[in-house]
Amino acid sequence: MDDVSHQPSRMSAVQHFDVIVLGAGISGLVAAAIFSGEGKRVAVVDEYSHVGGNHMDWSSRAGYTFDVGSLIFQDDSPLLRHFPELLERYVHIKPSWGRLNPQGKITLYPISIRDDILAAGPLGVVRIFASVLYARLFRRRMENARDFARYWIGAYLLHRSGLGTYMQRFYGIAAEEIDLDLARKRMLWISEYASIINLSRRFLKRKKASGPKNRQMARPREGFEALYSLARCKLEGRGVVFTLSAEALHLSRASTGYELVHKGETLVAERVVSTVPISVAERICGNVQTSGLKTITLITLYFSFSGDKGFSQAIIYNFSHEGAWKRLTVYSDFYGRVDGREYFAVEVIAGQVDSCEEAEADFRRHANANRLFLGDLKLEGSHTLANAYPIYAKGAAQDAARAISRLKAFGVESIGRQGGFNYQPTARVSTLDVENAVSSQ
Repeated sequence: MDDVSHQPSRMSAVQHFDVIVLGAGISGLVAAAIFSGEGKRVAVVDEYSHVGGNHMDWSSRAGYTFDVGSLIFQDDSPLLRHFPELLERYVHIKPSWGRLNPQGKITLYPISIRDDILAAGPLGVVRIFASVLYARLFRRRMENARDFARYWIGAYLLHRSGLGTYMQRFYGIAAEEIDLDLARKRMLWISEYASIINLSRRFLKRKKASGPKNRQMARPREGFEALYSLARCKLEGRGVVFTLSAEALHLSRASTGYELVHKGETLVAERVVSTVPISVAERICGNVQTSGLKTITLITLYFSFSGDKGFSQAIIYNFSHEGAWKRLTVYSDFYGRVDGREYFAVEVIAGQVDSCEEAEADFRRHANANRLFLGDLKLEGSHTLANAYPIYAKGAAQDAARAISRLKAFGVESIGRQGGFNYQPTARVSTLDVENAVSSQ
């Protein structure tokens, strides 16, 4: 961990601010940076005991450092406009991605011309193109993610590639239940790969000339605290007050604006911006009517290993039709081995399995069946994270919009990945979303 430490801020019974920001994740930190940069008095409040939100890590006594999830940053991210001091703490990496397909082969991510199309054989190739033609002619109406994917690559390749199965793993619901708009945002690559010209170019390995690419980065080896403590120090230097481990919060209207009560202390502000899950904001505001929006609970398993992994890539997605796990990340590829052992994290959506023990047993069975991790595989730890990200079911976007409207009527501006129910795959997107949301007010 970083040597910068913080003591909880001492506040009087009532303290006044211009803005209260709910949530100390990326969205909350960026919002606090914008407001404090304008000279406003800001309080950041979070139920977590740390800043960074769901950017979490876990370290073992043996020296392994794992993340909850697979988090990669870029050196041209707009996040660095607000916190340029973070750049020197990142570790530059050259990640590679692969996927386990339904045929039991580690191949290219997200699709392989050779292994998904040509390996199907002459009859299979005919079926693939016939399926695509049928979809383009008779399946033009799209209502969900499955319809979207089927239109572009056909039902046969959708199944053969394992994409349909992976969609269910990632979103926690069947592809037929996934919102169409989210599918368009998340899976634009499908239409690109479905282009005959692009398919030919990839198969012939012809690439367009391109300019300099951004560099990929990971958090410091010590963990996220070593990174986000710098952001916290900067904000505290501007007068931002952090109140963490703040449970049982209650927000109410007052003559002077809004009052947020926590353990007998009261924070008063003219403006409240929420970046926490909508359901959490509804609870804090004491709303009788709640949205009923659902979120993913993510189980992360932490392993160390010695032997033959069966692949060379740092990140592997599970596109096979078996196994509950959806992605694994080999962190020793970024930070080096510990005592000669590699270490990696495996992500599993709760629901397909009900406990960390079931998740571990399922992963071991599936890995063994596909001849992966042949050697000494040891579970080092695990973590279960509620509210990892929203479930984008059909109709959920409309329910979220109504809930956000109710919060706004109460006086709370709900923004960000969780608060705005927006799909945000990177810190870049989260930063831009908050900048746009705050500037539009």
